[in-house]
Amino acid sequence: MAFDLSSIQKGVVHKAPRIVLLGVEKIGKSTFAAGADNCIFLPIKGEEGVDDLPCAKFPRAETLDDVLSAIGTLYSQEHEYETFVIDSVSALEPVVWESLCQQNNCDSIEKVGGGYGKGYTEAANKFRQIMEGLDALRSKGIAVILIGHVKVKRFDDPLGDSYDQYQFDVHEKVSNGLFRWADCILFANTKTVVKKEDAGFGAEKKRGIDMKRERYLFTQKTPGHPGGGRGVYGKIPYEMPLNWESFKSAVSDAANQ
Repeated sequence: MAFDLSSIQKGVVHKAPRIVLLGVEKIGKSTFAAGADNCIFLPIKGEEGVDDLPCAKFPRAETLDDVLSAIGTLYSQEHEYETFVIDSVSALEPVVWESLCQQNNCDSIEKVGGGYGKGYTEAANKFRQIMEGLDALRSKGIAVILIGHVKVKRFDDPLGDSYDQYQFDVHEKVSNGLFRWADCILFANTKTVVKKEDAGFGAEKKRGIDMKRERYLFTQKTPGHPGGGRGVYGKIPYEMPLNWESFKSAVSDAANQ
């Protein structure tokens, strides 16, 4: 591409969002994504969360080639879909590993490339290929939602004490790449209050109380969970009900401000 002064753009450029949606099990991640505008799901082998939802869906992707084919189909063919949902990245990672194992004629991602972590690097490269395809969809105005599960893991804070936190349950090379790529990182959970009780003899017992099983969407990073956004997605409220209309309304309000 040749650059000259006529190629300079000014002002805010609004593009379809790239969203990573994480959350605890059975919280309603797929239901939330199904509320997005004219969405179509790509369920991945091992996931069944979308089966009971009345939304458009591709056949379940069994291989990495299936995933790339679905992306290519949305890019090259005429359709009405405005949002593409992969459910889930957590299930997609072992599918990518399986593809690499077949290509390298080995039985474990640990052995790909001769070991020493090279298999995980190759897997991250495959995810970059997927992200490039998703960016091509974005260039056509199609938003992307990537659903993921979480695990609780100890985090060693270099600036303070260590603590447990919810983390994306994929390899860190993949999660780091997706977090940098995403415009918006969301976390879904219920709200829990910790109540202190007298256990006798001067001791205290702590008990977690679920606040009526109400489900919430958290939009910013805290010590306990991931989150965050760039541009308008960094200006929406930290907490809101877990439904697409609340999220869409919050983004619209932030944009109008």
